[in-house]
Amino acid sequence: MNNSHKETISIRFISTAFMILAIAIFKPFGLEAGQWQSYLHLLCLFVLGLFSCFITEVILRYTVHMPRSYERGINYIISRNLRFQLINTPLVALFICLYRHFMMSSLVESNQFSLSNYLETLAIIAFLSFAIGLYWRFKFRNKYLAMELEETKLLNEELKKKQEPELFLPHEVEKANEKPLQQELKLTGTTNESVTIQISYLLFIEAVGNYVKICHLRDGQVRTDMLRATMKQMEETLKDYPMIVRCHRAFLANLGQVEQIISHSGSTQLLIKYCHESLPVSRSNMAQIKDAIKQG
Repeated sequence: MNNSHKETISIRFISTAFMILAIAIFKPFGLEAGQWQSYLHLLCLFVLGLFSCFITEVILRYTVHMPRSYERGINYIISRNLRFQLINTPLVALFICLYRHFMMSSLVESNQFSLSNYLETLAIIAFLSFAIGLYWRFKFRNKYLAMELEETKLLNEELKKKQEPELFLPHEVEKANEKPLQQELKLTGTTNESVTIQISYLLFIEAVGNYVKICHLRDGQVRTDMLRATMKQMEETLKDYPMIVRCHRAFLANLGQVEQIISHSGSTQLLIKYCHESLPVSRSNMAQIKDAIKQG
């Protein structure tokens, strides 16, 4: 059993225990009339709650196709937990109603299964589920942000190592039978216009309508040139330069000119040197950036 499964079991155990504790305190469903039998009923309700959580986890993983994964981000985890509650709450209410009907009718006659009993049980479980959900939402967000900050710190440290002066230039191919990559490159688009840049001085490229904005250094100054082209064309032209990566659908960034990777409230940005622009990083492109930093 891996850590993810252990954590899931722990979360469901704690949540179910909280629900049963609340039921034990307020004693709905005629539990106050059961005396010592009430403890046995509470234990059975606890088992039913865990069983319902297990069924809901199976539904989420194999039917809704939402496995638990922190790698997909905090918004995914929160969305998954919301779906868990929407499925699990009516399921738990149904199990409790059936248990009330078959096992607790002797305590209180009103425990007979009916629509009104189900709605009453659903209201109680929904309230408890909402309270539990708020707790775990806060817990998950804090945990994920702590993980994200630690990972960002390590990425920044690795990035600084890659940005030693000799590594600003594109990596030369080590194989003797291959030519080194060009340090000066002419970028062309869909017209006869072109822009010649030093690859090591490229800051970023941004998609602007039917054009791309090329931000780079020339003579120690930040310069921007517009070129009628697509981001796909630029990405294809620069594909041999490992430190130039797609960070967003609208941006290509030179990691050799990134001052800092900033992580804040679940979003990540690249702070570019000299121009001090902050480029957004989409979650789908984050893995590519990590690979480029670690392998670049």
